[in-house]
Amino acid sequence: MTLLLRGLAILCAPLWALTPVYAQGVPQAAAPDAPVTLEQLERMALQNNPTVRQAAAAVEAARGRARQAGAWPNPTIGYEAAEVARGPVIRGGEHGVFATQTVPLGGKLRLGRAVFESEAAQAESLVGLQEQRILSAVRTQYYEVLTLERRVEVLDRLAQLSSEAVGITRQLFNVGAADRPDVLESEIEARRAQLDLTAARNTRFAAWRRLAATVGDVSLTPRPLTTSIEAAVPELDRDTALKSVLDRSPEVRAARADLERNRALVSRARRETFPDLYLRGGLAYNRELLETSAGGEPRAVGREGSFEVGLSVPLFNRNQGGIAAARADQSRAEIEVARLALTIESRMASWFDSYLTSLRAAEAYRDEMLPRAEEAYQLYLARYREAAAAYPQVLIAQRTLFQLSDEYLKNLEGAWRAALRIQGFLVEDDGLAAPTRPGEIEAAGGGASMIGQLRAR
Repeated sequence: MTLLLRGLAILCAPLWALTPVYAQGVPQAAAPDAPVTLEQLERMALQNNPTVRQAAAAVEAARGRARQAGAWPNPTIGYEAAEVARGPVIRGGEHGVFATQTVPLGGKLRLGRAVFESEAAQAESLVGLQEQRILSAVRTQYYEVLTLERRVEVLDRLAQLSSEAVGITRQLFNVGAADRPDVLESEIEARRAQLDLTAARNTRFAAWRRLAATVGDVSLTPRPLTTSIEAAVPELDRDTALKSVLDRSPEVRAARADLERNRALVSRARRETFPDLYLRGGLAYNRELLETSAGGEPRAVGREGSFEVGLSVPLFNRNQGGIAAARADQSRAEIEVARLALTIESRMASWFDSYLTSLRAAEAYRDEMLPRAEEAYQLYLARYREAAAAYPQVLIAQRTLFQLSDEYLKNLEGAWRAALRIQGFLVEDDGLAAPTRPGEIEAAGGGASMIGQLRAR
């Protein structure tokens, strides 16, 4: 009788009066760790996530290429010989050294440096994009863990109810107030609840490992979180949120930076055919006997100097293809900015729909359906206690209450996920994806070949 009364007392408790329990067989922290806040995890991720360092390295690489693109070509120094022959007059000919230097004209070095300076600016905007990806991933996974923590609590409570129901049903069967099928149903339900609880605990642990990987600290162990999944979801206004995304999105900034980079490439392509100045100077010693001394004796010509100046003539190659390709790339970049704005509009429509649907559904579950399901469960439980209802009726009410609780949590998580994505400027939440590099997408043709030539310098 004591067991019966204790079990009925547990059954009468609300399903969401919960206590967390950790899974057996799943690795847990050796000792309780200090609670962690979302802000702490965000700081850890921005400090430890390797993709931030990758994106920062791309900035330094672009700055290095900017310095290289502005450097003068190296001179050429060599040895030359002319009229090399034996004889009483030539006597081995002329021998000397020379130096040549190409002088780029038309500001080509300055414009080449400007190309990579704009690439560095694009790389800096891509650092901001990667940081936003990481923050979005951390926030999404944080609330995923919160949801799973709450779901484990619900399932743990359900497992306790099912286990106690087995004992109660057996007691009622012994006194003739329950049938054998009721006992079998309660045993099956208890086993099913335990399996669901074990699966939820494993899923929660996997979510923690994903969060630890995104944060960049695989030693991070499951610990209490300072926020509740049932904290108030922020109320968002569609037009205000859309304007904020269009104005502040790191994707939009990166696209605009790519446009500036392509404009710089067009300017550089136009100057490609501007003549370069070629200078050549040398100093030689001529052994040929062409001079006579005051006494009439022949003597060698001696030291001689030479100097040449030349200009490249854009006669056959006026870089028409390179200029056309660079202009096409600029046009592509301009269209990309417009395309991205439309893409953001489309994303906003989908995510805001998900946000509103999930938020209103969560509110309905919390304020209307869950209280009614709890009341129905308690009524069936009271009738079962009085032997006025069969156990399957209690079981159906219990399952309904759990299913509604699970759907409530799914909608609550969906509302949070959508709100976080909107507040994160609709940036994808893959915090471990390799960062986009500046100039990674280059159209084939003059623009691409020019980049290769500038980098090779």
